[in-house]
Amino acid sequence: MAGFLSGLEKLGLGNIEGESLFEDPAAQKKVEKKKEAPQKRLQLVNEEDYLYDKKIKCPVCDMVFEAKTVRTGKVKIKNVDIDLRPDYDELDQNKYDVIACTCCGYAALGRYFPNINKYQIEDVKMKICMNYRHEPNRDNIYSYAYAKRLYQLALANAVVKKAKNSEKAYICLKTAWVIRGETQRLDPNDPKYESMKAENDSQEKELLTNAFNGFVLAKQSEAFPIAGMDSSTLDYLLAALAVETEQKEVAQKMIGDILASRSANARIKDRARLLKAALEDGNNNKE
Repeated sequence: MAGFLSGLEKLGLGNIEGESLFEDPAAQKKVEKKKEAPQKRLQLVNEEDYLYDKKIKCPVCDMVFEAKTVRTGKVKIKNVDIDLRPDYDELDQNKYDVIACTCCGYAALGRYFPNINKYQIEDVKMKICMNYRHEPNRDNIYSYAYAKRLYQLALANAVVKKAKNSEKAYICLKTAWVIRGETQRLDPNDPKYESMKAENDSQEKELLTNAFNGFVLAKQSEAFPIAGMDSSTLDYLLAALAVETEQKEVAQKMIGDILASRSANARIKDRARLLKAALEDGNNNKE
């Protein structure tokens, strides 16, 4: 596993970098049996006013720690990208979706954080906690660099605890969303803007590809809802990810299946029609 997880040695977890990201359910059975970034830089004003420190008990080490959390109802969605990424006016809420224990290094997306069994806890203790070096946040908000480090840690934990493919795919998807948010906020007047944007775009596409592959595997082996999505929503997301990762034939087939489906609701079909129009126009924008 390379790419986004390179650099984990800074947290003492360089041994995780060589692990495989997804498990093929077929292989397991045998064993058992884009949007272009806008040129206008977005500004965050008083981001810390929308945050508070929430006390959380770690299910791995039982220590209580604090994690920055967005105040409920304080931020409003101004737009939803084609891959269902919510874009907010006040701050990038996606930066704060990973919970990471500052004591032992266990980390996961908020929806998965409490859900860890005793066997997974043992794996995390052996491969994460024993080697983890805490890197404290020294600001009142999360920088994009710090947020991406938390997502790295969450993905490393997911690999170690052999999380479902859907959980790992969802981490990859949301990490891509964070990188997209960072790209939107780059300063076009910065001499390094073009190189930073190119690097972010490349990393985002890699993560979106991983998300696509992981959700395809999840659909083959997991019961719905998958990452909180019903079958029609996941099919739409896969079609959108196929568009973003330039898998045109796959996208066309999936969009056609959604539009012909009797179970897909009107909202999903409307989104699929917009996706089809964007694909036909050769416009892979994420909005």
